[in-house]
Amino acid sequence: MDRFPLPLARIGIIGGGQLGRMMAKAAKRIGCTCVVLDPMPGSPAGQVSGHQIVGNYDDPARLRELADSCDVITFDIENIDAETLIQLAREGHQIHPSPSVLAIIQDKLTQKEALAAAGIPTAPFIPMPEPSAEAFAAFGYPLVQKMCRGGYDGRGVAILRGPEDYHAHLPAPSLLERFVPARKEIAVLVARGRDGDCRCYPAVEMRFRPGENVLEMLLAPAQISEDLARAAQVLAVRTVEALGGVGIFGIEMFLTEQDDFLVNEVAPRTHNSGHHTIEANVTDQFEQHLRAVVGLPLGSTDQLSPAAMINLLGAPGHRGRPVISGLSEALAMPGVCLHLYGKAATAPFRKMGHVTVLDPSLDAARAKAEKVRTLIEISGEDHP
Repeated sequence: MDRFPLPLARIGIIGGGQLGRMMAKAAKRIGCTCVVLDPMPGSPAGQVSGHQIVGNYDDPARLRELADSCDVITFDIENIDAETLIQLAREGHQIHPSPSVLAIIQDKLTQKEALAAAGIPTAPFIPMPEPSAEAFAAFGYPLVQKMCRGGYDGRGVAILRGPEDYHAHLPAPSLLERFVPARKEIAVLVARGRDGDCRCYPAVEMRFRPGENVLEMLLAPAQISEDLARAAQVLAVRTVEALGGVGIFGIEMFLTEQDDFLVNEVAPRTHNSGHHTIEANVTDQFEQHLRAVVGLPLGSTDQLSPAAMINLLGAPGHRGRPVISGLSEALAMPGVCLHLYGKAATAPFRKMGHVTVLDPSLDAARAKAEKVRTLIEISGEDHP
Protein backbone atom coordinates (compact mmCIF):
# COMPACT_ATOMS: atom_id res chain seq x y z
CA MET A 1 0.00 0.00 0.00
CA ASP A 2 1.30 3.45 -0.97
CA ARG A 3 1.89 5.97 1.81
CA PHE A 4 2.42 9.64 0.96
CA PRO A 5 3.22 12.46 3.38
CA LEU A 6 1.06 15.51 2.81
CA PRO A 7 1.32 17.72 0.91
CA LEU A 8 1.98 15.28 -1.93
CA ALA A 9 4.01 17.88 -3.82
CA ARG A 10 4.77 21.57 -3.92
CA ILE A 11 4.03 22.61 -7.48
CA GLY A 12 5.45 25.73 -9.11
CA ILE A 13 3.21 27.31 -11.75
CA ILE A 14 4.71 29.79 -14.20
CA GLY A 15 1.83 32.08 -15.08
CA GLY A 16 -0.87 33.41 -12.82
CA GLY A 17 -3.83 33.62 -15.21
CA GLN A 18 -7.10 31.72 -15.25
CA LEU A 19 -5.46 28.42 -16.23
CA GLY A 20 -3.09 28.65 -13.29
CA ARG A 21 -6.00 29.60 -11.04
CA MET A 22 -8.00 26.50 -11.95
CA MET A 23 -4.85 24.40 -11.65
CA ALA A 24 -4.17 25.71 -8.15
CA LYS A 25 -7.72 24.86 -7.09
CA ALA A 26 -7.30 21.31 -8.42
CA ALA A 27 -3.95 21.00 -6.64
CA LYS A 28 -5.53 21.69 -3.26
CA ARG A 29 -8.17 19.07 -3.99
CA ILE A 30 -5.58 16.31 -4.46
CA GLY A 31 -3.35 17.32 -1.56
CA CYS A 32 -0.74 19.51 -3.27
CA THR A 33 0.32 23.09 -2.63
CA CYS A 34 1.30 25.70 -5.23
CA VAL A 35 3.66 28.59 -5.72
CA VAL A 36 2.82 30.93 -8.62
CA LEU A 37 5.23 33.12 -10.59
CA ASP A 38 3.54 36.11 -12.21
CA PRO A 39 4.44 39.78 -12.70
CA MET A 40 1.02 41.00 -11.47
CA PRO A 41 0.61 41.05 -7.68
CA GLY A 42 -2.60 39.32 -6.65
CA SER A 43 -2.89 37.48 -9.97
CA PRO A 44 -5.91 35.20 -10.49
CA ALA A 45 -3.81 32.13 -9.63
CA GLY A 46 -1.97 33.93 -6.85
CA GLN A 47 -5.29 34.63 -5.10
CA VAL A 48 -5.96 30.92 -4.54
CA SER A 49 -2.41 29.51 -4.25
CA GLY A 50 -0.34 29.29 -1.13
CA HIS A 51 2.25 31.81 -2.31
CA GLN A 52 3.09 34.05 -5.27
CA ILE A 53 6.50 35.18 -6.46
CA VAL A 54 6.14 38.51 -8.24
CA GLY A 55 8.39 38.47 -11.29
CA ASN A 56 8.54 38.20 -15.04
CA TYR A 57 8.41 34.89 -16.90
CA ASP A 58 11.83 35.60 -18.46
CA ASP A 59 13.60 36.57 -15.24
CA PRO A 60 16.23 33.86 -14.58
CA ALA A 61 16.54 34.79 -10.90
CA ARG A 62 12.80 34.48 -10.25
CA LEU A 63 12.58 31.22 -12.25
CA ARG A 64 15.42 29.79 -10.16
CA GLU A 65 13.71 30.97 -6.96
CA LEU A 66 10.58 29.12 -8.06
CA ALA A 67 12.53 25.96 -8.91
CA ASP A 68 14.36 25.98 -5.58
CA SER A 69 11.11 26.26 -3.63
CA CYS A 70 9.14 23.51 -5.43
CA ASP A 71 9.22 19.79 -6.19
CA VAL A 72 8.01 20.18 -9.76
CA ILE A 73 7.41 23.10 -12.12
CA THR A 74 4.75 23.48 -14.79
CA PHE A 75 3.26 26.46 -16.63
CA ASP A 76 -0.01 27.92 -17.88
CA ILE A 77 1.53 30.02 -20.66
CA GLU A 78 4.01 29.31 -23.46
CA ASN A 79 5.71 32.70 -23.80
CA ILE A 80 8.31 32.06 -21.11
CA ASP A 81 12.09 31.64 -20.88
CA ALA A 82 12.66 28.08 -22.10
CA GLU A 83 16.45 28.38 -22.08
CA THR A 84 16.60 29.04 -18.34
CA LEU A 85 14.19 26.15 -17.76
CA ILE A 86 16.36 23.85 -19.89
CA GLN A 87 19.34 24.73 -17.68
CA LEU A 88 17.32 24.16 -14.50
CA ALA A 89 16.22 20.76 -15.85
CA ARG A 90 19.86 19.86 -16.54
CA GLU A 91 20.58 20.63 -12.88
CA GLY A 92 17.98 18.08 -11.82
CA HIS A 93 14.82 20.14 -11.32
CA GLN A 94 11.60 18.42 -12.36
CA ILE A 95 9.88 20.51 -15.09
CA HIS A 96 6.89 19.20 -17.05
CA PRO A 97 6.17 19.41 -19.90
CA SER A 98 9.86 19.27 -20.78
CA PRO A 99 11.45 22.68 -21.49
CA SER A 100 12.89 21.23 -24.72
CA VAL A 101 9.35 20.37 -25.86
CA LEU A 102 8.22 23.84 -24.81
CA ALA A 103 11.03 25.40 -26.87
CA ILE A 104 9.79 23.57 -29.97
CA ILE A 105 6.12 24.37 -29.46
CA GLN A 106 6.42 28.03 -28.42
CA ASP A 107 7.84 28.89 -31.85
CA LYS A 108 5.08 28.16 -34.36
CA LEU A 109 7.56 27.55 -37.17
CA THR A 110 9.63 24.97 -35.27
CA GLN A 111 6.36 23.41 -34.06
CA LYS A 112 5.13 22.99 -37.64
CA GLU A 113 8.50 21.67 -38.76
CA ALA A 114 8.51 19.09 -35.94
CA LEU A 115 4.99 17.95 -36.83
CA ALA A 116 5.84 17.68 -40.52
CA ALA A 117 9.03 15.73 -39.75
CA ALA A 118 6.97 13.26 -37.69
CA GLY A 119 4.49 12.75 -40.51
CA ILE A 120 1.65 14.55 -38.73
CA PRO A 121 -0.73 16.01 -41.36
CA THR A 122 -0.84 19.82 -41.32
CA ALA A 123 -1.63 22.59 -43.80
CA PRO A 124 1.23 23.27 -46.27
CA PHE A 125 3.51 26.05 -44.96
CA ILE A 126 6.72 27.97 -45.61
CA PRO A 127 8.96 30.11 -43.36
CA MET A 128 8.53 33.86 -43.80
CA PRO A 129 11.42 35.54 -41.90
CA GLU A 130 10.98 38.85 -43.76
CA PRO A 131 7.43 39.42 -45.04
CA SER A 132 7.04 40.96 -48.47
CA ALA A 133 4.19 41.40 -50.93
CA GLU A 134 6.14 39.47 -53.54
CA ALA A 135 6.72 36.49 -51.24
CA PHE A 136 3.06 36.40 -50.23
CA ALA A 137 1.96 36.49 -53.88
CA ALA A 138 4.42 33.74 -54.77
CA PHE A 139 3.01 31.51 -52.01
CA GLY A 140 -0.52 32.22 -53.18
CA TYR A 141 -3.74 33.49 -51.66
CA PRO A 142 -5.81 32.87 -49.61
CA LEU A 143 -3.28 32.29 -46.85
CA VAL A 144 -2.79 32.44 -43.10
CA GLN A 145 0.17 34.33 -41.65
CA LYS A 146 1.26 33.39 -38.12
CA MET A 147 3.92 35.14 -36.07
CA CYS A 148 6.54 32.65 -34.96
CA ARG A 149 6.35 33.77 -31.35
CA GLY A 150 4.02 35.58 -29.00
CA GLY A 151 0.60 34.98 -30.51
CA TYR A 152 -2.38 33.66 -28.56
CA ASP A 153 -6.19 33.95 -28.57
CA GLY A 154 -6.15 35.03 -32.20
CA ARG A 155 -3.37 37.58 -31.72
CA GLY A 156 -0.42 37.13 -34.04
CA VAL A 157 -2.56 35.56 -36.77
CA ALA A 158 -3.71 37.24 -39.98
CA ILE A 159 -6.00 35.69 -42.61
CA LEU A 160 -5.37 37.32 -45.98
CA ARG A 161 -7.83 36.53 -48.76
CA GLY A 162 -5.98 38.25 -51.59
CA PRO A 163 -3.24 40.77 -52.50
CA GLU A 164 -5.56 43.61 -51.52
CA ASP A 165 -5.31 42.40 -47.90
CA TYR A 166 -1.50 42.60 -47.74
CA HIS A 167 -1.71 45.88 -45.83
CA ALA A 168 -3.07 43.85 -42.88
CA HIS A 169 -0.06 41.52 -42.74
CA LEU A 170 2.06 41.12 -39.60
CA PRO A 171 5.48 42.85 -39.91
CA ALA A 172 7.35 40.18 -37.95
CA PRO A 173 9.15 36.86 -38.48
CA SER A 174 6.41 34.40 -39.25
CA LEU A 175 5.23 31.50 -41.35
CA LEU A 176 2.69 31.29 -44.15
CA GLU A 177 0.32 28.39 -44.40
CA ARG A 178 -2.35 27.45 -46.88
CA PHE A 179 -5.83 28.57 -45.84
CA VAL A 180 -7.92 25.50 -45.01
CA PRO A 181 -11.67 25.82 -45.67
CA ALA A 182 -12.51 23.66 -42.65
CA ARG A 183 -15.88 22.01 -42.20
CA LYS A 184 -15.37 22.11 -38.44
CA GLU A 185 -12.63 23.01 -35.97
CA ILE A 186 -12.00 20.22 -33.49
CA ALA A 187 -9.88 19.91 -30.36
CA VAL A 188 -8.70 16.85 -28.47
CA LEU A 189 -7.02 16.92 -25.05
CA VAL A 190 -4.36 14.27 -24.46
CA ALA A 191 -2.72 13.61 -21.11
CA ARG A 192 0.63 11.80 -21.02
CA GLY A 193 2.03 10.51 -17.73
CA ARG A 194 5.62 10.09 -16.63
CA ASP A 195 5.31 6.37 -17.45
CA GLY A 196 4.16 7.12 -21.03
CA ASP A 197 0.51 6.30 -20.35
CA CYS A 198 -1.74 8.41 -22.61
CA ARG A 199 -5.40 9.23 -21.96
CA CYS A 200 -7.60 10.99 -24.52
CA TYR A 201 -10.65 13.11 -23.86
CA PRO A 202 -13.59 12.98 -26.28
CA ALA A 203 -13.21 15.33 -29.24
CA VAL A 204 -14.93 18.70 -28.90
CA GLU A 205 -16.14 21.20 -31.48
CA MET A 206 -14.90 24.80 -31.33
CA ARG A 207 -16.77 27.77 -32.75
CA PHE A 208 -14.91 31.05 -32.92
CA ARG A 209 -15.98 34.67 -32.65
CA PRO A 210 -15.63 36.29 -36.10
CA GLY A 211 -13.00 39.00 -36.24
CA GLU A 212 -11.40 38.36 -32.82
CA ASN A 213 -10.75 34.62 -33.43
CA VAL A 214 -11.52 33.95 -29.74
CA LEU A 215 -13.36 30.76 -28.84
CA GLU A 216 -17.02 31.73 -28.58
CA MET A 217 -18.67 28.37 -27.94
CA LEU A 218 -17.51 24.83 -27.35
CA LEU A 219 -19.69 21.76 -27.84
CA ALA A 220 -18.79 18.52 -26.09
CA PRO A 221 -18.83 16.01 -27.58
CA ALA A 222 -18.17 17.21 -31.14
CA GLN A 223 -21.03 16.64 -33.55
CA ILE A 224 -19.15 14.24 -35.80
CA SER A 225 -19.43 10.51 -36.49
CA GLU A 226 -17.94 7.96 -34.10
CA ASP A 227 -15.40 6.98 -36.75
CA LEU A 228 -14.24 10.58 -37.17
CA ALA A 229 -14.13 11.09 -33.38
CA ARG A 230 -11.89 8.03 -33.01
CA ALA A 231 -9.67 9.22 -35.89
CA ALA A 232 -9.26 12.60 -34.17
CA GLN A 233 -8.20 10.89 -30.94
CA VAL A 234 -5.72 8.63 -32.74
CA LEU A 235 -4.16 11.63 -34.49
CA ALA A 236 -3.99 13.59 -31.24
CA VAL A 237 -2.14 10.77 -29.46
CA ARG A 238 0.26 10.39 -32.41
CA THR A 239 0.96 14.11 -32.20
CA VAL A 240 1.74 14.09 -28.47
CA GLU A 241 3.88 10.96 -28.72
CA ALA A 242 5.83 12.53 -31.61
CA LEU A 243 6.59 15.62 -29.52
CA GLY A 244 7.11 13.84 -26.21
CA GLY A 245 6.70 15.45 -22.83
CA VAL A 246 4.55 14.92 -19.76
CA GLY A 247 1.32 16.71 -18.90
CA ILE A 248 -1.79 17.66 -20.80
CA PHE A 249 -1.72 18.89 -24.37
CA GLY A 250 -4.45 20.63 -26.37
CA ILE A 251 -4.43 19.51 -30.03
CA GLU A 252 -6.38 21.82 -32.34
CA MET A 253 -7.39 20.38 -35.71
CA PHE A 254 -9.23 21.26 -38.89
CA LEU A 255 -11.78 18.78 -40.24
CA THR A 256 -11.63 19.34 -43.98
CA GLU A 257 -14.49 19.07 -46.45
CA GLN A 258 -12.99 15.70 -47.46
CA ASP A 259 -13.30 14.43 -43.84
CA ASP A 260 -9.55 14.51 -43.24
CA PHE A 261 -7.94 15.97 -40.12
CA LEU A 262 -5.08 18.47 -40.23
CA VAL A 263 -3.35 19.47 -37.00
CA ASN A 264 -3.46 23.25 -36.65
CA GLU A 265 -1.63 23.96 -33.38
CA VAL A 266 -0.51 22.25 -30.19
CA ALA A 267 -0.69 23.80 -26.70
CA PRO A 268 1.63 22.15 -24.10
CA ARG A 269 -0.66 23.04 -21.21
CA THR A 270 -4.25 23.06 -20.05
CA HIS A 271 -6.44 24.57 -22.72
CA ASN A 272 -9.60 26.62 -23.26
CA SER A 273 -11.11 23.64 -25.07
CA GLY A 274 -11.07 21.65 -21.82
CA HIS A 275 -12.79 23.97 -19.34
CA HIS A 276 -16.03 21.99 -19.58
CA THR A 277 -14.25 18.96 -18.09
CA ILE A 278 -14.49 20.51 -14.62
CA GLU A 279 -18.19 19.57 -14.51
CA ALA A 280 -18.65 17.25 -17.49
CA ASN A 281 -15.90 14.60 -17.09
CA VAL A 282 -14.80 12.19 -14.39
CA THR A 283 -11.33 13.78 -14.20
CA ASP A 284 -11.03 17.42 -15.22
CA GLN A 285 -8.10 18.61 -17.33
CA PHE A 286 -6.48 20.52 -14.45
CA GLU A 287 -6.39 17.57 -12.04
CA GLN A 288 -5.29 15.33 -14.91
CA HIS A 289 -2.39 17.61 -15.74
CA LEU A 290 -1.27 17.66 -12.12
CA ARG A 291 -1.55 13.88 -11.83
CA ALA A 292 0.73 13.60 -14.86
CA VAL A 293 3.42 16.04 -13.74
CA VAL A 294 3.50 14.75 -10.14
CA GLY A 295 3.67 11.12 -11.26
CA LEU A 296 0.28 9.89 -10.09
CA PRO A 297 -1.88 7.51 -12.16
CA LEU A 298 -3.97 9.28 -14.80
CA GLY A 299 -7.71 9.47 -14.20
CA SER A 300 -10.72 8.47 -16.28
CA THR A 301 -11.56 10.85 -19.15
CA ASP A 302 -15.14 9.59 -19.54
CA GLN A 303 -17.71 12.29 -20.19
CA LEU A 304 -20.63 12.30 -17.76
CA SER A 305 -22.93 14.74 -19.56
CA PRO A 306 -23.17 16.65 -22.83
CA ALA A 307 -21.93 20.20 -22.32
CA ALA A 308 -21.70 23.58 -23.99
CA MET A 309 -19.16 26.16 -22.86
CA ILE A 310 -18.89 29.88 -23.59
CA ASN A 311 -16.19 32.36 -22.66
CA LEU A 312 -17.28 35.50 -20.82
CA LEU A 313 -15.46 38.37 -22.52
CA GLY A 314 -15.08 41.97 -21.48
CA ALA A 315 -17.64 44.21 -23.21
CA PRO A 316 -16.39 46.45 -26.05
CA GLY A 317 -15.57 49.99 -24.96
CA HIS A 318 -15.24 49.11 -21.27
CA ARG A 319 -12.18 49.04 -19.02
CA GLY A 320 -11.45 49.19 -15.31
CA ARG A 321 -13.01 47.41 -12.37
CA PRO A 322 -15.38 44.70 -13.67
CA VAL A 323 -19.14 45.12 -13.31
CA ILE A 324 -21.26 42.04 -14.10
CA SER A 325 -24.92 42.17 -15.04
CA GLY A 326 -27.49 39.48 -15.86
CA LEU A 327 -25.98 37.09 -13.33
CA SER A 328 -29.08 36.21 -11.32
CA GLU A 329 -31.22 35.33 -14.32
CA ALA A 330 -28.43 33.22 -15.84
CA LEU A 331 -27.75 31.29 -12.64
CA ALA A 332 -31.46 30.54 -12.25
CA MET A 333 -31.27 28.35 -15.38
CA PRO A 334 -30.78 24.61 -14.66
CA GLY A 335 -27.35 23.23 -15.49
CA VAL A 336 -25.52 26.58 -15.62
CA CYS A 337 -22.06 26.53 -13.98
CA LEU A 338 -20.25 29.86 -13.60
CA HIS A 339 -16.50 30.46 -13.30
CA LEU A 340 -15.15 33.98 -12.78
CA TYR A 341 -11.40 34.45 -12.95
CA GLY A 342 -10.81 37.16 -10.35
CA LYS A 343 -9.21 39.61 -12.77
CA ALA A 344 -8.93 43.09 -11.28
CA ALA A 345 -9.69 44.94 -14.52
CA THR A 346 -11.72 44.27 -17.63
CA ALA A 347 -10.86 45.22 -21.21
CA PRO A 348 -12.62 44.70 -24.54
CA PHE A 349 -12.79 40.96 -25.35
CA ARG A 350 -10.56 40.01 -22.40
CA LYS A 351 -11.40 36.60 -20.97
CA MET A 352 -13.05 37.31 -17.64
CA GLY A 353 -14.67 33.94 -17.00
CA HIS A 354 -16.58 31.11 -18.58
CA VAL A 355 -19.89 29.32 -18.26
CA THR A 356 -20.44 25.61 -18.78
CA VAL A 357 -23.98 24.34 -19.32
CA LEU A 358 -24.83 20.69 -18.71
CA ASP A 359 -27.92 19.02 -20.14
CA PRO A 360 -28.81 15.48 -21.27
CA SER A 361 -29.41 17.04 -24.70
CA LEU A 362 -26.48 18.80 -26.35
CA ASP A 363 -28.90 20.91 -28.39
CA ALA A 364 -30.58 22.08 -25.18
CA ALA A 365 -27.21 22.82 -23.57
CA ARG A 366 -26.22 24.90 -26.60
CA ALA A 367 -29.52 26.82 -26.54
CA LYS A 368 -29.08 27.60 -22.85
CA ALA A 369 -25.48 28.71 -23.41
CA GLU A 370 -26.62 31.05 -26.20
CA LYS A 371 -29.25 32.46 -23.82
CA VAL A 372 -26.62 32.97 -21.10
CA ARG A 373 -24.48 34.89 -23.59
CA THR A 374 -27.30 37.37 -24.13
CA LEU A 375 -27.90 37.72 -20.38
CA ILE A 376 -24.42 38.18 -18.88
CA GLU A 377 -22.38 41.27 -19.66
CA ILE A 378 -19.08 42.18 -18.03
CA SER A 379 -18.62 45.92 -18.37
CA GLY A 380 -16.25 48.24 -16.49
CA GLU A 381 -16.38 51.31 -14.33
CA ASP A 382 -14.27 53.20 -16.92
CA HIS A 383 -16.13 53.62 -20.19
CA PRO A 384 -17.04 56.40 -22.63
